[in-house]
Amino acid sequence: MTKPAPGPDQPPVPVRLVTFNIHHGVGDDGRHDLPRLAQVLAAADADVICLQEVDRHFGPRSEDVDQATLLARALDLQLAWGPAIDEPRGAGNPRGEYGNALLSRLPILVSDVHRLPGHGEPRSALRTMIELDGAALWVTVTHLSRSGSDRAAQLAAVAGLHTGPMETGIVVGDFNAPPDAPELAVLRERFGDAWELAAARDDRAGWRFWQQEEGNTHPARSPHRRIDQAWVTPGVAVAAAQVLDGGGASDHLPLMLDLEVASGV
Repeated sequence: MTKPAPGPDQPPVPVRLVTFNIHHGVGDDGRHDLPRLAQVLAAADADVICLQEVDRHFGPRSEDVDQATLLARALDLQLAWGPAIDEPRGAGNPRGEYGNALLSRLPILVSDVHRLPGHGEPRSALRTMIELDGAALWVTVTHLSRSGSDRAAQLAAVAGLHTGPMETGIVVGDFNAPPDAPELAVLRERFGDAWELAAARDDRAGWRFWQQEEGNTHPARSPHRRIDQAWVTPGVAVAAAQVLDGGGASDHLPLMLDLEVASGV
């Protein structure tokens, strides 16, 4: 997959994006600490933040708070919400929701939620269009099943959300599978692995010579799995990819990408 070569009159638009499975705000110490999580996200100074395993009034494990709204307010960002689970909790109580969220300092023009096929825990994809200066970026956030057969069907559905006119797009999330898994073939047909395409890479596990620049994000204390990924269309180049220090805020580590989005597309 080649990187786009924008014309001299239309330079690419830089966008910093972070994807992070936040484990409903519970860190590797077992504590629910939303301010700690907000500090980690604020330090990344990202334009777009994509989150998985987010709770909204989902019970004692996350102190029954609306995590999506509280994080958006703390960071002064716009919010798009994509529940995978949405359950009534009785008269007078807000619904219990769990799923994906996108926070953005850039205008969110489109936001829709798509239920994904599969058995067991419900899964969804949150598709958004972000307005850029002279361009637009389609961002789809998802969290896939642990079942390989379910993932294959879910990935086919996710890939189908990006149609021909959507030439600048990215699919991010917790895929629960390595990037070379057979079921990801449907993504590889149309998208490129952002980590592999990045012109520069920085890995939290880089001090271990046998894991240098591998992009591993899970488990947070000793990452050896690259299941948190980003896949880009040819209209999006990747200047840098970095696994961040999660500050103990989750059982995953955040992945940060510095993108260059083709303008005039």
